[in-house]
Amino acid sequence: MSQFVFKMPDLGEGTVDAEIVAWHTKPGDAVTEDQLIVEVMTDKAAVEVPAPVTGRVISITGAPGDKVAVGSPLIVFDTAEATAGAVTPPAALEPAPPAAAAAVAALPANAARSGRVMTSPANRRRAREAGIDLATVVGSGPNGRILRDDLGVPPKAAPAAAAAAGPETSEIKVIGMRRLIAERMSEAKRNIPHFAYVEEVDVTELESLRSHLNSAPPPGAGALSYLPLVVMALTRVLESFPQCNVLYDAARGVLVRHRAVHVGIAAQTPDGLKVPVVRNAGSLGLWEVAAEIRRLAERARTGKSTRDELVGSTITITSLGKLGGIASTPIINAPEVAIIGLNKAVERPVVLNGAVAVRRIMNLSSSFDHRFVDGYDAAAMIQALKELLEHPATIFIPKVKSK
Repeated sequence: MSQFVFKMPDLGEGTVDAEIVAWHTKPGDAVTEDQLIVEVMTDKAAVEVPAPVTGRVISITGAPGDKVAVGSPLIVFDTAEATAGAVTPPAALEPAPPAAAAAVAALPANAARSGRVMTSPANRRRAREAGIDLATVVGSGPNGRILRDDLGVPPKAAPAAAAAAGPETSEIKVIGMRRLIAERMSEAKRNIPHFAYVEEVDVTELESLRSHLNSAPPPGAGALSYLPLVVMALTRVLESFPQCNVLYDAARGVLVRHRAVHVGIAAQTPDGLKVPVVRNAGSLGLWEVAAEIRRLAERARTGKSTRDELVGSTITITSLGKLGGIASTPIINAPEVAIIGLNKAVERPVVLNGAVAVRRIMNLSSSFDHRFVDGYDAAAMIQALKELLEHPATIFIPKVKSK
């Protein structure tokens, strides 16, 4: 037996350990070099780790949720069979049952997919349980990504309830992205003295402008939402309120004020909340901002975001869209000092110029770090943002610099 001990790699930027999210192999399995063996997560990003050699798995270290130190043994391979050319491909160890194979939209026998198969960890597990070789499955998702329906595996039926069944519970281990979100939210809420400021905004004119622009978009552009317009307005406002475009370096006790505005856009994904970053938003045009938001949101939803696309924001915008409600109290995305929340826009009767009129109203629900942003400055900033959104043409008028 010739053993190869693969240790937890150094994943960069001072990482000392990584959490096991999901194993894609087990002792006894034969794997080939570059085959995905485990998914891990650091405090910075999720990482897929490929096999460094071809061989058979002897042992693995850690279960999902466990942390393994950098440099500690992660997985041990027996490479003797690989050297002799006798390693059996993984697909041959567990042939697919005829019923499962018949349910999958398969590639022709001579057209098996080469290279990395794109799908979620859950779908990899379903494929393993059903004995399906993912290399033979036609993916209907973006760029051939394999979706659950492509596997043809029906959901597991729930067991019939007993005649006198009592309360049922289930335990879900908090690991991976959900653990990271939980830790960051807890840390932010525990360490940052939040204060909230809610203001209603008449977005009737903003809606009119949005509808007009959507009637004749540039070639290839998607429909505008409020979000890129708010981003554009926010970049203008922060020119006068630079104290809100700040990161707090707690280790050094220093506020790092940024000239450029890097706007984090909170996006809900199947893996939880992610915040991709529109960099240098103030240097982009409206349609460029809209395109970048769509691109980043799609990459976040499909799990394709790079680490660089998810770090470095200086202020965050969060929106619940149609579920936006009347008001919310968003948690600051540390180490930032402010977050702007968009609530649902609805038509309401309001008093306008002494008469009742129907106007489209949307609330801005924002949170600030009271250690570094005074209440007056926060209110003044939101009022300035409200002014631009209520008179949206002014968003695009160059600011006159004082001599």
